[in-house]
Amino acid sequence: MPRDHASTAFLNVEASVTGRRWVGPTIEADRLTEAMAQATGLPEVVCRCLVARGVAPDGAAAYLAPTLRDLLPDPRSLRDMEVASQRLLRAVRRRERVAIFADYDVDGGASAALLLIWLRHMGLGATLYVPDRLEEGYGPNEPAMAALAAEHDLIVCVDCGTVAHGPVAAARGADVVVLDHHLGGAELPAALAVVNPNRADEDGSLAHLCAAAVVFLLLVDMGRRLREEGANGPDLIAMLDLVALATVADVAPLVGVNRALVRRGLEVMRRRERPGLVALADVAALDRPPECHHLGFVLGPRINAGGRIGRADLGARVLSTDDPHEAAALAEQLHRLNDERREIEAQVREAALAQVEARGDDGPLAWAAGEGWHPGVVGIVAARLKEATGRPAVVIGFDGATGVGSGRSVAGVDLGAAVHRLAAEGLLLRGGGHRMAAGLSVERNGLEPAMARLGELLARQAGQEMRRNDLVLDALVAPCAATAELVRRVDAAGPFGMGSSAPRFALADVRLAGVRRVGEGHLRLDLADGAGGRLQAIAFRAFDGPLGPAVEARAGRSLHLAGRLEINVWQGRERVQLRVEDAACD
Repeated sequence: MPRDHASTAFLNVEASVTGRRWVGPTIEADRLTEAMAQATGLPEVVCRCLVARGVAPDGAAAYLAPTLRDLLPDPRSLRDMEVASQRLLRAVRRRERVAIFADYDVDGGASAALLLIWLRHMGLGATLYVPDRLEEGYGPNEPAMAALAAEHDLIVCVDCGTVAHGPVAAARGADVVVLDHHLGGAELPAALAVVNPNRADEDGSLAHLCAAAVVFLLLVDMGRRLREEGANGPDLIAMLDLVALATVADVAPLVGVNRALVRRGLEVMRRRERPGLVALADVAALDRPPECHHLGFVLGPRINAGGRIGRADLGARVLSTDDPHEAAALAEQLHRLNDERREIEAQVREAALAQVEARGDDGPLAWAAGEGWHPGVVGIVAARLKEATGRPAVVIGFDGATGVGSGRSVAGVDLGAAVHRLAAEGLLLRGGGHRMAAGLSVERNGLEPAMARLGELLARQAGQEMRRNDLVLDALVAPCAATAELVRRVDAAGPFGMGSSAPRFALADVRLAGVRRVGEGHLRLDLADGAGGRLQAIAFRAFDGPLGPAVEARAGRSLHLAGRLEINVWQGRERVQLRVEDAACD
Protein backbone atom coordinates (compact mmCIF):
# COMPACT_ATOMS: atom_id res chain seq x y z
CA MET A 1 0.00 0.00 0.00
CA PRO A 2 1.39 3.45 -0.82
CA ARG A 3 2.66 5.37 2.16
CA ASP A 4 2.02 9.03 2.88
CA HIS A 5 5.59 10.31 3.01
CA ALA A 6 4.41 13.83 3.87
CA SER A 7 2.90 12.75 7.19
CA THR A 8 4.70 13.01 10.51
CA ALA A 9 7.50 10.50 10.89
CA PHE A 10 6.67 7.46 13.01
CA LEU A 11 7.75 8.14 16.65
CA ASN A 12 9.01 11.45 15.22
CA VAL A 13 12.10 9.71 13.82
CA GLU A 14 13.16 11.87 10.88
CA ALA A 15 16.73 10.54 10.87
CA SER A 16 17.56 7.25 12.61
CA VAL A 17 20.99 5.94 13.54
CA THR A 18 21.31 4.63 9.98
CA GLY A 19 20.00 7.89 8.49
CA ARG A 20 16.49 6.71 7.68
CA ARG A 21 13.10 8.28 8.25
CA TRP A 22 10.62 6.00 9.94
CA VAL A 23 7.23 5.72 8.26
CA GLY A 24 4.27 4.08 9.96
CA PRO A 25 0.80 3.04 8.81
CA THR A 26 -1.34 5.73 7.24
CA ILE A 27 -4.77 6.70 8.51
CA GLU A 28 -6.21 4.95 5.47
CA ALA A 29 -4.31 1.76 6.34
CA ASP A 30 -5.67 1.90 9.89
CA ARG A 31 -9.20 2.26 8.52
CA LEU A 32 -8.79 -0.67 6.12
CA THR A 33 -7.29 -2.81 8.87
CA GLU A 34 -10.31 -2.21 11.10
CA ALA A 35 -12.67 -3.03 8.21
CA MET A 36 -10.70 -6.20 7.43
CA ALA A 37 -10.88 -7.35 11.05
CA GLN A 38 -14.64 -6.78 11.16
CA ALA A 39 -15.25 -8.59 7.86
CA THR A 40 -12.98 -11.59 8.47
CA GLY A 41 -12.70 -12.01 12.23
CA LEU A 42 -8.92 -12.33 11.83
CA PRO A 43 -6.55 -10.91 14.48
CA GLU A 44 -5.73 -7.23 14.04
CA VAL A 45 -2.03 -7.87 13.43
CA VAL A 46 -2.81 -10.33 10.60
CA CYS A 47 -5.25 -7.86 9.05
CA ARG A 48 -2.59 -5.17 9.14
CA CYS A 49 -0.20 -7.47 7.24
CA LEU A 50 -2.85 -8.25 4.64
CA VAL A 51 -3.79 -4.60 4.14
CA ALA A 52 -0.13 -3.67 3.68
CA ARG A 53 0.02 -6.22 0.86
CA GLY A 54 -3.07 -4.91 -0.89
CA VAL A 55 -5.27 -7.87 0.02
CA ALA A 56 -9.03 -7.20 0.16
CA PRO A 57 -11.29 -8.87 2.75
CA ASP A 58 -12.81 -11.22 0.17
CA GLY A 59 -9.32 -12.37 -0.84
CA ALA A 60 -7.96 -12.92 2.67
CA ALA A 61 -8.72 -16.64 2.92
CA ALA A 62 -7.10 -17.44 -0.44
CA TYR A 63 -4.04 -15.33 0.41
CA LEU A 64 -3.54 -17.02 3.78
CA ALA A 65 -3.81 -20.49 2.24
CA PRO A 66 -2.30 -20.27 -1.27
CA THR A 67 -2.69 -23.47 -3.28
CA LEU A 68 -0.95 -24.75 -6.36
CA ARG A 69 -4.32 -25.85 -7.71
CA ASP A 70 -5.44 -22.23 -7.87
CA LEU A 71 -2.13 -20.51 -8.68
CA LEU A 72 -0.02 -22.85 -10.81
CA PRO A 73 0.06 -21.50 -14.37
CA ASP A 74 -0.40 -23.65 -17.45
CA PRO A 75 3.18 -24.68 -18.33
CA ARG A 76 2.35 -24.39 -22.01
CA SER A 77 1.66 -20.69 -21.60
CA LEU A 78 5.45 -20.31 -21.79
CA ARG A 79 6.91 -20.22 -25.29
CA ASP A 80 8.81 -23.34 -26.40
CA MET A 81 7.54 -25.36 -23.41
CA GLU A 82 5.80 -27.95 -25.59
CA VAL A 83 8.92 -28.41 -27.72
CA ALA A 84 11.13 -28.79 -24.64
CA SER A 85 8.73 -31.24 -22.99
CA GLN A 86 8.39 -33.43 -26.07
CA ARG A 87 12.15 -33.44 -26.67
CA LEU A 88 13.03 -34.55 -23.15
CA LEU A 89 10.38 -37.29 -23.21
CA ARG A 90 11.79 -38.47 -26.53
CA ALA A 91 15.21 -38.71 -24.93
CA VAL A 92 13.74 -40.90 -22.18
CA ARG A 93 11.91 -43.19 -24.60
CA ARG A 94 14.94 -43.62 -26.86
CA ARG A 95 17.40 -43.92 -23.95
CA GLU A 96 19.47 -41.07 -25.36
CA ARG A 97 22.56 -39.55 -23.81
CA VAL A 98 21.57 -36.41 -21.87
CA ALA A 99 23.81 -33.74 -20.33
CA ILE A 100 22.69 -31.05 -17.90
CA PHE A 101 24.70 -27.81 -17.97
CA ALA A 102 23.93 -25.88 -14.78
CA ASP A 103 24.84 -22.61 -13.15
CA TYR A 104 26.89 -22.94 -9.96
CA ASP A 105 24.50 -21.19 -7.54
CA VAL A 106 21.57 -22.58 -5.52
CA ASP A 107 19.05 -22.01 -8.30
CA GLY A 108 21.27 -23.76 -10.81
CA GLY A 109 22.02 -26.62 -8.42
CA ALA A 110 18.37 -27.11 -7.51
CA SER A 111 17.32 -26.93 -11.17
CA ALA A 112 19.88 -29.56 -12.11
CA ALA A 113 18.87 -31.74 -9.16
CA LEU A 114 15.20 -31.65 -10.22
CA LEU A 115 16.10 -32.95 -13.68
CA LEU A 116 18.63 -35.52 -12.40
CA ILE A 117 16.10 -36.94 -9.93
CA TRP A 118 13.29 -36.99 -12.50
CA LEU A 119 15.44 -38.69 -15.12
CA ARG A 120 16.75 -41.21 -12.58
CA HIS A 121 13.17 -42.13 -11.70
CA MET A 122 12.53 -42.67 -15.41
CA GLY A 123 15.51 -45.00 -15.58
CA LEU A 124 17.84 -42.64 -17.40
CA GLY A 125 21.14 -41.34 -16.07
CA ALA A 126 22.45 -37.93 -17.09
CA THR A 127 25.80 -36.17 -17.13
CA LEU A 128 26.08 -33.16 -14.82
CA TYR A 129 28.32 -30.30 -15.94
CA VAL A 130 28.80 -27.18 -13.82
CA PRO A 131 31.42 -24.68 -15.05
CA ASP A 132 34.27 -23.61 -12.81
CA ARG A 133 33.69 -20.00 -11.72
CA LEU A 134 37.36 -19.04 -11.97
CA GLU A 135 38.36 -20.96 -15.08
CA GLU A 136 35.17 -20.77 -17.17
CA GLY A 137 32.98 -18.05 -15.67
CA TYR A 138 29.20 -17.94 -15.76
CA GLY A 139 27.10 -19.84 -18.24
CA PRO A 140 27.83 -22.08 -21.23
CA ASN A 141 31.16 -21.70 -22.98
CA GLU A 142 32.13 -22.95 -26.41
CA PRO A 143 34.76 -25.59 -25.46
CA ALA A 144 32.51 -27.19 -22.84
CA MET A 145 29.43 -27.23 -25.08
CA ALA A 146 31.36 -28.65 -28.00
CA ALA A 147 32.81 -31.39 -25.81
CA LEU A 148 29.39 -32.26 -24.37
CA ALA A 149 27.81 -32.31 -27.83
CA ALA A 150 30.40 -34.83 -29.01
CA GLU A 151 29.26 -37.29 -26.34
CA HIS A 152 25.56 -36.52 -25.92
CA ASP A 153 22.35 -36.29 -27.94
CA LEU A 154 20.68 -33.61 -25.81
CA ILE A 155 22.09 -30.80 -23.65
CA VAL A 156 19.75 -29.06 -21.20
CA CYS A 157 21.03 -25.73 -19.90
CA VAL A 158 19.44 -24.73 -16.58
CA ASP A 159 19.61 -21.26 -15.00
CA CYS A 160 21.79 -20.10 -17.88
CA GLY A 161 22.00 -20.11 -21.67
CA THR A 162 19.57 -17.39 -22.76
CA VAL A 163 22.34 -15.15 -24.09
CA ALA A 164 24.82 -17.94 -24.96
CA HIS A 165 24.68 -17.59 -28.76
CA GLY A 166 28.21 -18.79 -29.49
CA PRO A 167 28.27 -21.71 -27.04
CA VAL A 168 24.88 -23.01 -28.22
CA ALA A 169 26.06 -22.82 -31.82
CA ALA A 170 29.21 -24.74 -30.80
CA ALA A 171 27.09 -27.71 -29.63
CA ARG A 172 27.02 -29.20 -33.12
CA GLY A 173 25.41 -32.62 -33.38
CA ALA A 174 23.31 -32.28 -30.22
CA ASP A 175 19.99 -30.61 -29.51
CA VAL A 176 20.08 -27.84 -26.89
CA VAL A 177 17.17 -26.91 -24.61
CA VAL A 178 17.47 -23.83 -22.39
CA LEU A 179 15.47 -23.53 -19.15
CA ASP A 180 16.26 -20.14 -17.67
CA HIS A 181 14.89 -16.95 -16.12
CA HIS A 182 17.61 -14.39 -16.81
CA LEU A 183 16.90 -11.45 -19.08
CA GLY A 184 17.24 -12.18 -22.77
CA GLY A 185 18.13 -9.95 -25.68
CA ALA A 186 16.18 -9.20 -28.81
CA GLU A 187 17.51 -12.41 -30.40
CA LEU A 188 17.73 -15.85 -28.82
CA PRO A 189 20.46 -18.45 -29.34
CA ALA A 190 19.82 -21.13 -31.96
CA ALA A 191 18.62 -23.70 -29.44
CA LEU A 192 15.83 -26.18 -30.09
CA ALA A 193 13.86 -24.50 -27.28
CA VAL A 194 14.39 -21.56 -24.96
CA VAL A 195 11.89 -21.65 -22.11
CA ASN A 196 12.26 -18.43 -20.16
CA PRO A 197 9.53 -16.18 -18.68
CA ASN A 198 11.90 -13.23 -19.18
CA ARG A 199 12.26 -13.66 -22.92
CA ALA A 200 11.66 -10.42 -24.76
CA ASP A 201 8.57 -11.91 -26.44
CA GLU A 202 6.93 -13.12 -23.20
CA ASP A 203 4.22 -11.02 -21.54
CA GLY A 204 6.05 -10.80 -18.20
CA SER A 205 3.25 -12.37 -16.14
CA LEU A 206 5.63 -15.10 -14.92
CA ALA A 207 8.77 -12.98 -14.75
CA HIS A 208 9.02 -13.63 -11.00
CA LEU A 209 9.82 -17.33 -11.45
CA CYS A 210 13.31 -18.62 -10.73
CA ALA A 211 14.90 -21.24 -12.98
CA ALA A 212 13.94 -24.13 -10.68
CA ALA A 213 10.30 -23.08 -10.95
CA VAL A 214 10.62 -23.08 -14.74
CA VAL A 215 12.09 -26.60 -14.57
CA PHE A 216 9.24 -27.64 -12.27
CA LEU A 217 6.69 -26.42 -14.83
CA LEU A 218 8.47 -28.54 -17.44
CA LEU A 219 8.17 -31.57 -15.15
CA VAL A 220 4.47 -30.81 -14.67
CA ASP A 221 3.91 -30.74 -18.42
CA MET A 222 5.84 -33.97 -18.94
CA GLY A 223 3.84 -35.57 -16.14
CA ARG A 224 0.60 -34.65 -17.87
CA ARG A 225 1.83 -36.12 -21.14
CA LEU A 226 2.84 -39.34 -19.40
CA ARG A 227 -0.58 -39.69 -17.76
CA GLU A 228 -2.26 -39.17 -21.12
CA GLU A 229 -0.25 -42.16 -22.33
CA GLY A 230 -1.20 -44.25 -19.30
CA ALA A 231 2.21 -43.95 -17.65
CA ASN A 232 3.36 -42.33 -14.40
CA GLY A 233 6.27 -40.09 -13.53
CA PRO A 234 7.69 -39.33 -10.07
CA ASP A 235 5.78 -37.54 -7.32
CA LEU A 236 6.34 -33.88 -8.22
CA ILE A 237 4.92 -32.53 -4.95
CA ALA A 238 7.78 -34.29 -3.15
CA MET A 239 10.22 -32.25 -5.25
CA LEU A 240 8.88 -28.87 -4.16
CA ASP A 241 11.46 -28.63 -1.37
CA LEU A 242 14.05 -27.94 -4.09
CA VAL A 243 11.83 -25.35 -5.79
CA ALA A 244 11.22 -23.55 -2.48
CA LEU A 245 14.94 -23.54 -1.70
CA ALA A 246 15.83 -22.05 -5.08
CA THR A 247 13.02 -19.49 -5.00
CA VAL A 248 14.10 -18.08 -1.65
CA ALA A 249 17.87 -18.35 -2.18
CA ASP A 250 17.64 -16.63 -5.56
CA VAL A 251 15.66 -13.78 -3.97
CA ALA A 252 12.69 -14.31 -6.26
CA PRO A 253 9.68 -12.24 -5.13
CA LEU A 254 7.22 -14.17 -3.00
CA VAL A 255 4.16 -13.21 -5.00
CA GLY A 256 1.64 -15.23 -7.00
CA VAL A 257 2.50 -18.86 -7.47
CA ASN A 258 5.86 -18.40 -5.75
CA ARG A 259 4.04 -18.08 -2.41
CA ALA A 260 2.33 -21.43 -2.97
CA LEU A 261 5.55 -23.09 -4.17
CA VAL A 262 7.46 -21.96 -1.09
CA ARG A 263 4.64 -22.66 1.37
CA ARG A 264 4.20 -26.23 0.08
CA GLY A 265 7.93 -26.73 -0.38
CA LEU A 266 8.60 -25.88 3.27
CA GLU A 267 6.00 -28.48 4.28
CA VAL A 268 7.83 -31.08 2.19
CA MET A 269 11.21 -30.07 3.61
CA ARG A 270 9.96 -30.52 7.17
CA ARG A 271 9.39 -34.21 6.43
CA ARG A 272 13.21 -34.60 6.18
CA GLU A 273 13.09 -36.97 3.20
CA ARG A 274 15.76 -35.36 1.00
CA PRO A 275 19.15 -36.81 2.13
CA GLY A 276 21.14 -33.78 1.01
CA LEU A 277 18.91 -31.22 2.73
CA VAL A 278 18.80 -33.33 5.90
CA ALA A 279 22.61 -33.54 5.95
CA LEU A 280 23.00 -29.81 5.32
CA ALA A 281 20.53 -28.95 8.09
CA ASP A 282 22.31 -31.29 10.50
CA VAL A 283 25.80 -30.00 9.76
CA ALA A 284 24.50 -26.45 10.25
CA ALA A 285 22.98 -27.49 13.62
CA LEU A 286 19.52 -26.44 12.45
CA ASP A 287 17.37 -27.82 15.26
CA ARG A 288 13.95 -26.51 14.20
CA PRO A 289 11.65 -26.86 11.20
CA PRO A 290 13.08 -24.73 8.39
CA GLU A 291 11.58 -21.36 7.49
CA CYS A 292 12.37 -18.98 4.63
CA HIS A 293 15.18 -17.40 6.64
CA HIS A 294 16.96 -20.74 6.95
CA LEU A 295 16.73 -21.38 3.20
CA GLY A 296 18.33 -18.04 2.40
CA PHE A 297 20.86 -17.72 5.20
CA VAL A 298 21.63 -21.22 6.52
CA LEU A 299 21.21 -23.80 3.75
CA GLY A 300 21.72 -21.52 0.73
CA PRO A 301 25.21 -20.24 1.63
CA ARG A 302 26.48 -23.77 2.21
CA ILE A 303 25.16 -24.99 -1.14
CA ASN A 304 26.69 -21.94 -2.81
CA ALA A 305 30.08 -22.48 -1.17
CA GLY A 306 31.10 -25.15 -3.67
CA GLY A 307 30.55 -22.85 -6.62
CA ARG A 308 32.25 -19.93 -4.89
CA ILE A 309 35.53 -21.37 -3.68
CA GLY A 310 35.39 -25.16 -4.13
CA ARG A 311 34.15 -27.69 -6.66
CA ALA A 312 31.36 -26.12 -8.68
CA ASP A 313 29.20 -29.26 -8.87
CA LEU A 314 29.00 -29.97 -5.13
CA GLY A 315 25.70 -28.11 -4.68
CA ALA A 316 23.85 -30.01 -7.40
CA ARG A 317 25.36 -33.28 -6.21
CA VAL A 318 24.30 -32.89 -2.59
CA LEU A 319 20.77 -31.92 -3.63
CA SER A 320 20.35 -34.80 -6.08
CA THR A 321 21.90 -37.72 -4.23
CA ASP A 322 19.66 -40.41 -2.74
CA ASP A 323 22.51 -41.87 -0.64
CA PRO A 324 22.54 -40.56 2.99
CA HIS A 325 26.24 -41.41 3.40
CA GLU A 326 27.23 -39.49 0.28
CA ALA A 327 24.97 -36.64 1.35
CA ALA A 328 26.66 -36.43 4.76
CA ALA A 329 30.14 -36.37 3.22
CA LEU A 330 29.19 -33.69 0.69
CA ALA A 331 27.44 -31.58 3.33
CA GLU A 332 30.49 -31.70 5.58
CA GLN A 333 32.70 -30.62 2.69
CA LEU A 334 30.36 -27.74 1.85
CA HIS A 335 30.24 -26.70 5.51
CA ARG A 336 34.04 -26.44 5.63
CA LEU A 337 34.11 -24.49 2.38
CA ASN A 338 31.48 -22.12 3.75
CA ASP A 339 33.67 -21.38 6.77
CA GLU A 340 36.57 -20.65 4.42
CA ARG A 341 34.32 -18.46 2.29
CA ARG A 342 33.32 -16.40 5.31
CA GLU A 343 36.95 -15.62 6.11
CA ILE A 344 37.63 -14.46 2.55
CA GLU A 345 34.39 -12.49 2.50
CA ALA A 346 35.24 -10.64 5.73
CA GLN A 347 38.48 -9.32 4.25
CA VAL A 348 36.86 -8.14 1.02
CA ARG A 349 33.85 -6.70 2.85
CA GLU A 350 36.04 -4.50 5.07
CA ALA A 351 37.93 -3.09 2.09
CA ALA A 352 34.76 -2.58 0.03
CA LEU A 353 32.93 -0.77 2.83
CA ALA A 354 35.91 1.56 3.26
CA GLN A 355 35.78 2.43 -0.46
CA VAL A 356 32.05 3.13 -0.38
CA GLU A 357 32.36 5.32 2.71
CA ALA A 358 35.20 7.28 1.13
CA ARG A 359 33.17 7.80 -2.05
CA GLY A 360 30.16 9.12 -0.11
CA ASP A 361 26.52 8.12 0.15
CA ASP A 362 24.74 10.56 -2.11
CA GLY A 363 24.82 8.56 -5.35
CA PRO A 364 22.30 6.00 -6.62
CA LEU A 365 24.87 3.18 -6.67
CA ALA A 366 27.29 1.81 -4.06
CA TRP A 367 30.25 0.16 -5.73
CA ALA A 368 33.77 -1.01 -4.96
CA ALA A 369 36.58 -2.74 -6.86
CA GLY A 370 39.83 -4.29 -5.77
CA GLU A 371 42.81 -6.28 -6.96
CA GLY A 372 42.61 -10.01 -6.33
CA TRP A 373 39.19 -9.97 -4.73
CA HIS A 374 37.87 -13.51 -5.01
CA PRO A 375 35.10 -13.77 -7.65
CA GLY A 376 33.30 -16.23 -5.42
CA VAL A 377 32.55 -13.66 -2.71
CA VAL A 378 31.91 -10.45 -4.64
CA GLY A 379 28.18 -11.20 -4.83
CA ILE A 380 27.89 -11.71 -1.08
CA VAL A 381 29.85 -8.54 -0.40
CA ALA A 382 27.58 -6.66 -2.81
CA ALA A 383 24.63 -7.87 -0.74
CA ARG A 384 26.33 -6.57 2.41
CA LEU A 385 26.92 -3.19 0.78
CA LYS A 386 23.28 -3.05 -0.27
CA GLU A 387 22.17 -3.78 3.29
CA ALA A 388 24.54 -1.19 4.76
CA THR A 389 23.66 1.60 2.32
CA GLY A 390 20.10 0.90 1.23
CA ARG A 391 21.24 1.28 -2.39
CA PRO A 392 21.95 -1.12 -5.27
CA ALA A 393 25.54 -2.30 -4.97
CA VAL A 394 28.20 -3.72 -7.28
CA VAL A 395 31.51 -5.28 -6.21
CA ILE A 396 34.25 -6.15 -8.72
CA GLY A 397 37.43 -8.17 -8.32
CA PHE A 398 40.28 -7.56 -10.77
CA ASP A 399 42.83 -10.05 -12.04
CA GLY A 400 45.04 -8.25 -14.51
CA ALA A 401 43.23 -6.03 -17.00
CA THR A 402 39.79 -7.60 -16.47
CA GLY A 403 37.43 -7.45 -13.52
CA VAL A 404 34.60 -9.83 -12.70
CA GLY A 405 31.79 -8.46 -10.56
CA SER A 406 28.39 -9.06 -9.12
CA GLY A 407 25.57 -6.76 -8.08
CA ARG A 408 22.55 -6.84 -5.79
CA SER A 409 19.55 -4.54 -6.02
CA VAL A 410 16.84 -3.07 -3.82
CA ALA A 411 13.09 -3.39 -4.27
CA GLY A 412 11.76 -1.45 -7.23
CA VAL A 413 15.07 -1.23 -9.11
CA ASP A 414 15.76 -3.65 -11.98
CA LEU A 415 19.53 -4.06 -11.82
CA GLY A 416 19.64 -6.86 -14.39
CA ALA A 417 18.02 -4.69 -17.07
CA ALA A 418 20.47 -1.85 -16.40
CA VAL A 419 23.50 -4.15 -16.56
CA HIS A 420 22.17 -5.77 -19.74
CA ARG A 421 21.85 -2.34 -21.34
CA LEU A 422 25.37 -1.42 -20.23
CA ALA A 423 26.70 -4.51 -21.99
CA ALA A 424 24.71 -3.66 -25.13
CA GLU A 425 26.26 -0.17 -25.10
CA GLY A 426 29.74 -1.70 -25.05
CA LEU A 427 30.71 -0.42 -21.61
CA LEU A 428 30.98 -3.98 -20.26
CA LEU A 429 32.66 -7.03 -21.71
CA ARG A 430 29.72 -9.09 -20.53
CA GLY A 431 26.69 -8.52 -18.34
CA GLY A 432 23.26 -9.83 -17.48
CA GLY A 433 21.03 -11.06 -14.69
CA HIS A 434 17.57 -10.41 -13.31
CA ARG A 435 15.85 -7.72 -11.26
CA MET A 436 17.60 -8.33 -7.95
CA ALA A 437 21.00 -9.67 -9.01
CA ALA A 438 23.41 -9.32 -11.91
CA GLY A 439 26.87 -10.38 -13.02
CA LEU A 440 29.34 -8.52 -15.18
CA SER A 441 32.90 -8.29 -16.45
CA VAL A 442 34.68 -5.06 -17.30
CA GLU A 443 38.05 -3.80 -18.48
CA ARG A 444 40.09 -1.93 -15.90
CA ASN A 445 40.28 1.28 -17.94
CA GLY A 446 36.51 1.18 -18.48
CA LEU A 447 35.56 0.78 -14.82
CA GLU A 448 34.82 4.39 -13.90
CA PRO A 449 32.76 5.16 -17.04
CA ALA A 450 30.79 1.93 -16.64
CA MET A 451 29.92 2.60 -12.99
CA ALA A 452 29.01 6.22 -13.76
CA ARG A 453 26.67 5.10 -16.54
CA LEU A 454 25.16 2.36 -14.36
CA GLY A 455 24.45 4.91 -11.65
CA GLU A 456 22.75 7.09 -14.27
CA LEU A 457 20.49 4.27 -15.43
CA LEU A 458 19.56 3.27 -11.88
CA ALA A 459 18.78 6.86 -10.89
CA ARG A 460 16.43 7.19 -13.86
CA GLN A 461 14.61 4.01 -12.86
CA ALA A 462 14.16 4.81 -9.21
CA GLY A 463 13.62 8.56 -9.22
CA GLN A 464 12.94 9.96 -5.78
CA GLU A 465 12.09 6.63 -4.17
CA MET A 466 15.71 5.46 -4.09
CA ARG A 467 16.94 8.66 -2.53
CA ARG A 468 14.32 8.78 0.21
CA ASN A 469 15.37 5.49 1.88
CA ASP A 470 12.47 5.31 4.35
CA LEU A 471 12.09 2.47 6.82
CA VAL A 472 8.47 1.32 6.64
CA LEU A 473 7.06 0.07 9.95
CA ASP A 474 3.81 -1.86 10.38
CA ALA A 475 3.01 -1.36 14.04
CA LEU A 476 4.22 -0.41 17.51
CA VAL A 477 4.68 -3.21 20.03
CA ALA A 478 5.86 -3.36 23.65
CA PRO A 479 8.26 -6.07 24.89
CA CYS A 480 5.53 -7.45 27.15
CA ALA A 481 3.26 -7.93 24.11
CA ALA A 482 5.90 -9.60 21.93
CA THR A 483 4.71 -13.16 22.52
CA ALA A 484 5.09 -16.39 20.59
CA GLU A 485 1.36 -16.25 19.84
CA LEU A 486 1.80 -12.82 18.22
CA VAL A 487 4.66 -14.11 16.05
CA ARG A 488 2.67 -17.15 14.96
CA ARG A 489 -0.29 -14.97 14.02
CA VAL A 490 1.98 -12.79 11.93
CA ASP A 491 3.56 -15.84 10.30
CA ALA A 492 0.09 -16.87 9.11
CA ALA A 493 0.40 -14.14 6.46
CA GLY A 494 3.68 -15.60 5.17
CA PRO A 495 5.86 -16.89 3.70
CA PHE A 496 7.87 -13.70 3.83
CA GLY A 497 10.75 -12.69 1.62
CA MET A 498 11.51 -10.54 -1.39
CA GLY A 499 8.36 -8.79 -2.60
CA SER A 500 6.49 -9.73 0.58
CA SER A 501 8.69 -8.66 3.45
CA ALA A 502 8.01 -9.72 7.02
CA PRO A 503 6.25 -7.03 9.06
CA ARG A 504 8.53 -4.63 10.87
CA PHE A 505 7.70 -3.49 14.37
CA ALA A 506 8.90 -0.53 16.41
CA LEU A 507 9.63 -0.64 20.14
CA ALA A 508 9.50 2.78 21.78
CA ASP A 509 11.68 3.89 24.68
CA VAL A 510 12.98 0.45 25.60
CA ARG A 511 15.86 0.26 28.05
CA LEU A 512 19.03 -1.59 27.11
CA ALA A 513 19.31 -3.73 30.23
CA GLY A 514 22.11 -5.74 28.63
CA VAL A 515 24.42 -5.20 25.66
CA ARG A 516 27.15 -7.59 24.55
CA ARG A 517 29.03 -8.45 21.38
CA VAL A 518 28.66 -11.99 20.09
CA GLY A 519 29.98 -13.92 17.10
CA GLU A 520 31.43 -12.01 14.19
CA GLY A 521 30.34 -8.43 14.84
CA HIS A 522 26.82 -9.18 16.11
CA LEU A 523 25.19 -7.41 19.06
CA ARG A 524 23.00 -9.22 21.61
CA LEU A 525 20.57 -7.04 23.57
CA ASP A 526 18.35 -7.53 26.61
CA LEU A 527 15.41 -5.12 26.47
CA ALA A 528 13.10 -3.95 29.25
CA ASP A 529 10.00 -1.76 29.32
CA GLY A 530 8.26 0.15 32.11
CA ALA A 531 5.61 -2.58 32.51
CA GLY A 532 8.09 -5.24 33.54
CA GLY A 533 8.28 -6.77 30.07
CA ARG A 534 11.56 -8.28 28.86
CA LEU A 535 12.65 -9.20 25.35
CA GLN A 536 15.85 -10.39 23.76
CA ALA A 537 17.15 -8.83 20.56
CA ILE A 538 19.94 -9.48 18.08
CA ALA A 539 21.54 -7.09 15.60
CA PHE A 540 23.46 -9.13 13.02
CA ARG A 541 26.62 -7.61 11.52
CA ALA A 542 25.86 -4.51 13.55
CA PHE A 543 29.37 -3.15 13.24
CA ASP A 544 29.39 -3.14 9.44
CA GLY A 545 27.74 0.29 9.76
CA PRO A 546 26.77 2.87 12.38
CA LEU A 547 24.12 0.73 14.13
CA GLY A 548 26.47 -1.29 16.34
CA PRO A 549 28.56 1.55 17.79
CA ALA A 550 25.50 3.75 18.38
CA VAL A 551 23.49 1.08 20.19
CA GLU A 552 26.45 -0.15 22.21
CA ALA A 553 27.07 3.39 23.43
CA ARG A 554 23.51 3.54 24.81
CA ALA A 555 23.93 0.59 27.20
CA GLY A 556 21.79 1.10 30.28
CA ARG A 557 19.73 3.86 28.66
CA SER A 558 16.59 3.95 26.52
CA LEU A 559 16.08 4.25 22.77
CA HIS A 560 13.68 3.28 19.98
CA LEU A 561 14.34 0.05 18.08
CA ALA A 562 12.89 -1.31 14.85
CA GLY A 563 13.01 -4.77 13.34
CA ARG A 564 11.28 -8.09 12.83
CA LEU A 565 9.94 -10.41 15.52
CA GLU A 566 10.84 -14.09 15.32
CA ILE A 567 10.91 -17.21 17.45
CA ASN A 568 14.47 -18.26 18.25
CA VAL A 569 15.01 -21.92 19.14
CA TRP A 570 18.05 -22.76 21.23
CA GLN A 571 18.62 -26.24 22.66
CA GLY A 572 14.96 -27.07 22.16
CA ARG A 573 13.67 -23.96 23.93
CA GLU A 574 11.63 -21.32 22.11
CA ARG A 575 12.08 -17.62 22.83
CA VAL A 576 10.79 -14.56 20.99
CA GLN A 577 13.44 -12.12 19.87
CA LEU A 578 13.64 -8.92 17.87
CA ARG A 579 15.95 -8.98 14.85
CA VAL A 580 17.11 -5.36 15.00
CA GLU A 581 17.39 -3.38 11.77
CA ASP A 582 17.52 0.20 13.03
CA ALA A 583 17.55 2.38 16.12
CA ALA A 584 16.80 5.97 17.05
CA CYS A 585 17.82 8.01 20.06
CA ASP A 586 15.80 10.79 21.68
